[in-house]
Amino acid sequence: MPSVNLTTFEQECRAFLEANARPLNRGTTQWGVGDDSLSAYAAIEPAADLARVQAAKRWKGLEFDAGFGWLSGPTSAGGAGLSAEHERLYLSMRSEYELADLGVFVISLGMVASTFQTFGAPEVQALVPQLHRGDLIGCQLFSEPGAGSDLASLTTKAERDGDEWVITGQKVWTSVAHHSDWGLLLARSESKPSKHDGLTAFALDMRTPGVEVRPLEMMTRGREFNEVFFDNVRISDSRRLGEAGKGWRTAIATLMNERALGAAGNDLFGVERCLERLRLTLQQPGMGGDDPVIRQQFARAYSMAQMIRYQAMAADARREAGLPAGPAESVFKLANTNTLRQIVDLAGAIWGPRVIADTGEWGAYSWADMILTMPGMRIAGGTDEVMRNILSERVLGMPKEPVA
Repeated sequence: MPSVNLTTFEQECRAFLEANARPLNRGTTQWGVGDDSLSAYAAIEPAADLARVQAAKRWKGLEFDAGFGWLSGPTSAGGAGLSAEHERLYLSMRSEYELADLGVFVISLGMVASTFQTFGAPEVQALVPQLHRGDLIGCQLFSEPGAGSDLASLTTKAERDGDEWVITGQKVWTSVAHHSDWGLLLARSESKPSKHDGLTAFALDMRTPGVEVRPLEMMTRGREFNEVFFDNVRISDSRRLGEAGKGWRTAIATLMNERALGAAGNDLFGVERCLERLRLTLQQPGMGGDDPVIRQQFARAYSMAQMIRYQAMAADARREAGLPAGPAESVFKLANTNTLRQIVDLAGAIWGPRVIADTGEWGAYSWADMILTMPGMRIAGGTDEVMRNILSERVLGMPKEPVA
């Protein structure tokens, strides 16, 4: 078990990482050397995708068994019982090493595990250490074809049948569902005058008969998202999350965690990665580094990225103080997508047609996938417009939009 003392803990982190991973060679980053890909959703062959997931699972198992897999989790549930400061320190140190791609666990650990732990019965809570160890992968079954940003309008049905619930309907845009063992499902269990009432959340075993997962191909040719269909799927009431008909509370807690995901040392939106690529681009002769307007635009994006880092630290401090995530977390999501849009727009202005016509030039056409990914990032996890409404109404106290 890692030590509580931060100095000793840092030494233990370094020893574990040095013994099990190679340091990143950041000091010799060279323009034109290595893979220039930027997109988080680039095309990948099924065999390579499976190998990526297996490598991620091996690392998470190794990390968890050494005591670093769930640092802030309670010891009674399999965690290390340490603070958010310990977790920040470890994640910061871990970022200095070459590791397996751990993106497949973002939903599991950022949303599913915490919701299972908070709202689940003992049967469901027993899954949480396995999620943190990487033995299990989780997905979030919220969005539907007719209920994305307006999540409360969902129509997937949950009908009570004794000690079970029967689920029928469809979800869409479900990240990593094709790799997932468990899903966090929100369904309509009652018809109520208010659409926010009558919802119920469940922990769903994705291998249950009647569950069908169909991968969706994106513009980037990646297949990270899925459609999920439920044909009379039966779920035991022991896997219900929270009170029946009160699932909106569970959903809100999950969504607040989703919008603060990057606060745990994750560059989920690719802001830091893209900003660094843009910096290297501007250092090349004739690429705009001496243009005062371009330099000002880069400085603006850089300043926003620093603000995001500080906001992430503030979010960590709130969690460490035991405060729940709130509507202010929407600032984090909105700031990330707006900053990434600035970076992508600036890259497009610098490279011009070379971002959409592959000339073979390193660092140019690689922006194409990110440009295609950008609109989806402004939608996923709540659209920019929804984030602004949340901030105006719940943070600034402005009146709600009039209903036509």
